[in-house]
Amino acid sequence: MSTTATAVAPLTTQDAEILVAAARRAAEAAGVTVSITVLDAGGHLLAFRRDDRAVLISGETSTRKAYTALQLDAPTADLVDAVQPGGLFHTLPTALDRPLLFIAGGVPVHRDGRLIGAIGVGGGAPEQDHAFATAAVAALA
Repeated sequence: MSTTATAVAPLTTQDAEILVAAARRAAEAAGVTVSITVLDAGGHLLAFRRDDRAVLISGETSTRKAYTALQLDAPTADLVDAVQPGGLFHTLPTALDRPLLFIAGGVPVHRDGRLIGAIGVGGGAPEQDHAFATAAVAALA
């Protein structure tokens, strides 16, 4: 018996530009300055943008949120409780030498049910960053 895997198109730079533009529009509509990071399925940077007045650390947080969403294939908003004392991943942030960040704003990107990358947004309140990232993923669909 043979199984044939259906190829899924990877996240492209054009896709990344769509994600960045949609997240930026959502943030602008809310009056929030942000940084936006888009990673491909291998964790490689496809796009990055920081608004002129966004806090400098937002660049780092957006990248770490995208990386965390990609590695765990879950929105970072869904993982916040898991790293609290007694949570399933309580020791994960300190057990690994990886740039994980368990703050809302990272969202995985799927195509045809397969993980193809992630977007991270930083600079607003965590709930805002999550909404901006979610809006971007919806715009790509």
